Amino acid sequence: MRTIVFVHQNMPGQFKFLARWFGGQNGWRTVFITKRNDRELPGVRRLIYTLHREPSRAIHPYLGSAESAVLYGQAVARKLIALRDQGITPDLIVGHSGWGETLYCKDVFPNTPLLTYSEFFYRAKGGDMDFDPNAPPSLDAQMRARTRNSVFLISLEAADAVWCASEWQRSVHPREYDPLIKVIHEGIDTTLFKPDPEITFTLPNGRVLTCQDEVVTYVARNLEPYRGFPTFMRALPRLLERRPEATVLVVGAEGISYGAKPEGYDTWRACMEAEVDFDRSRVHFLGGLMYGDYRRVLQISSAHIYLTYPFVLSWSMLEAMSAGCLIVASRTAPVQEVMEDGVNGLLVDFFSPDEVADRVVAALADPDAFASVRAAARKTIQDRYDLRLCFDKQLDMIRRLIRP
Repeated sequence: MRTIVFVHQNMPGQFKFLARWFGGQNGWRTVFITKRNDRELPGVRRLIYTLHREPSRAIHPYLGSAESAVLYGQAVARKLIALRDQGITPDLIVGHSGWGETLYCKDVFPNTPLLTYSEFFYRAKGGDMDFDPNAPPSLDAQMRARTRNSVFLISLEAADAVWCASEWQRSVHPREYDPLIKVIHEGIDTTLFKPDPEITFTLPNGRVLTCQDEVVTYVARNLEPYRGFPTFMRALPRLLERRPEATVLVVGAEGISYGAKPEGYDTWRACMEAEVDFDRSRVHFLGGLMYGDYRRVLQISSAHIYLTYPFVLSWSMLEAMSAGCLIVASRTAPVQEVMEDGVNGLLVDFFSPDEVADRVVAALADPDAFASVRAAARKTIQDRYDLRLCFDKQLDMIRRLIRP
């Protein structure tokens, strides 16, 4: 029996479809090493790891993420050693490098091919760090980022092949590793995320929205600057004043995925609500939603706002395009890899609340004028990011790595 091992602390992460497929194949043993203890996939053996201790608070600040990565790498290595002691040698290990989990895979199994999913590489210039002109990175921050990249460099050096989801993500990696890096998106289920003119969405107050209502949507894992939340909030007064029938749905938790908390506030929502005066009865903060409800939010959207730093592109933008949303998105490099202004979306200055509001207002005022843009958005996903297309490319990449 052949064995494939997936490694991701937040199972299943980017490997959901691959792990599920291998779990259903005869002749394959599928193992998933993870920190999560609340998720299972049919046919997949789950190995849950824990860190043997937390990172030291006394360590140099530049090295905190590196020590954390070592602890994650050791925890995964212990699970791999347990497999080895059971007489199991994987035919392939597929792991995400972001937390250090792939650091020591080749030390335990030096002859097993390692496919590393490398999501990002930090750059002091030309990326997320120096994007906001009002908050240029300090020299200290630049040196911290360079040190943080040490973990990614070790992971890249150990890998037999590297996988990125977009050309822009590949572009931030060191040029020396270009021959190793394959660009394949995880894929969007276009049969699930599709237009549905009959869809409804029920608000917490019991009001039922339909596709005949003016609904503006915004989605992010967490409401924070990296995903343009302050710009979105500052656009609301102008937008709501000019479209008195519009309802705004905001999906996302209020923690921090990237960056830091605002000074003097626990959350960016609290910070922006203190700054911006808007009609709160028309703006509904829905928090994190179940998958079906999240999909319905996209399907009912009249205009969807997506803003991002030069950073990893959110699945939500591509899912919104697949659902046929009219998207008002930031004119930033990751977005521009997918979207052309006026063709399959509307691009705006990330830092301009007025431009965001004006383009949403125009979209709401004459929805028929943008029907072709909606259709083109969906076609882009069907042609370039459809799950079946991407999955076939992923399987081909994996088959080339597995030895006969």
